[in-house]
Amino acid sequence: MSCSGLATIPHRAVASAGSASRRPGDRDGSTRTRVGTQNTSVDMTPDRALLAAMYGGDGAAVLAVLTGDGQGLLRSMPQLAGDGLVCAFAQQLPLAQQLVDEVAGVLRQRDWEGDAALADQIAPAVADPDQVPLRPLDIDLEQLAAILEGDPRDGGGRIDLTTGEVWPQAAFDYGGTTEIEDEDEEEDEEALRWLRVDGEGSRASYHDMAQFISTIPDPDLADRLDRAIHGKGAFGRFKDELAEHPTASARWRSFSAEHQRGRARQWLAGEGYRPDPTRDIAADGNQT
Repeated sequence: MSCSGLATIPHRAVASAGSASRRPGDRDGSTRTRVGTQNTSVDMTPDRALLAAMYGGDGAAVLAVLTGDGQGLLRSMPQLAGDGLVCAFAQQLPLAQQLVDEVAGVLRQRDWEGDAALADQIAPAVADPDQVPLRPLDIDLEQLAAILEGDPRDGGGRIDLTTGEVWPQAAFDYGGTTEIEDEDEEEDEEALRWLRVDGEGSRASYHDMAQFISTIPDPDLADRLDRAIHGKGAFGRFKDELAEHPTASARWRSFSAEHQRGRARQWLAGEGYRPDPTRDIAADGNQT
C-alpha cells in the first residue's frame, strides 16, 4: 500500500482505468490505486512533492522533502507534514522520530481543530492516557473534507469502513437505486460497514477566509479581500482578488488545506476513527 489514505494528487487523478466501472459495495480485492514512487523533482512545490511521496508510500522521499526544500512545511503545514511522518515512522527510518517530536510540538502550540488529535497520534507518550483509543482507518482526508464541506443539498456521502473509501451519495443514488439499503435488508453486518457523512456546507471555509485576511500584512490587500467576502459570490471574488498576488495566493492554499485536513481529522475522531495507512505497509514489503 501507500500513504494514499492521507492524500491525493490531485483528487482521483491517478485512478486506475477500471475504477470508473466500480460501484459502492464492490469487493474485488484491493480498492486503492497503487502507484510507484513519484518523481518529486519535476516542477513541484514542496507541499505537492510531499503529497507525491506520501501517495507513493515512499517514507524516504517524505524525509527528503521535510529535510530539504520542504523544511518550512514542518511549521507552516504540520497537519500535512505529520501525516507524511506517519508513513516514514512506520518504515522505521532515521530522523523520523526527531521530526515527529518537532511536528507534535508545533501542532500542540498552534492548536487548530484536529491538531491535538494528530499530535496525540504521532506522539502518544504525551497524550491523555484516559482517552478512548481510536480505530485505524485507511482514509483519504481530502476526499472526506470535500464531502463534509460540500453542499448539504448534495446529500453528503458514506465511508466504507472495510476499505476506508469515501463515496458521495450520488454514487448510491445513480440510476434510482440505493445498493446499500438493499444489502442492509439482507444482512445486519452490512449496516455496520458504512459510516454516514453529512455535508455541512461552506460556513467553516468562509470562516477560514476571514481568519486568513487577519493575517495579511498588506493593509490595502486585506481591505480588498475583506470587501470581497461580503455578499453573494464571496468565494469567487476572494480567489479572483488573490490571483493577482501569487505569494498571498500560495499561502492561502496552504492555510485552507491545513484547516480542511484538520477539520476532517477532528470529525473522524468524533466518530471513533483515526487516519492510518500503515496497516498495509508491511504487507506490501515497504517496512524496513
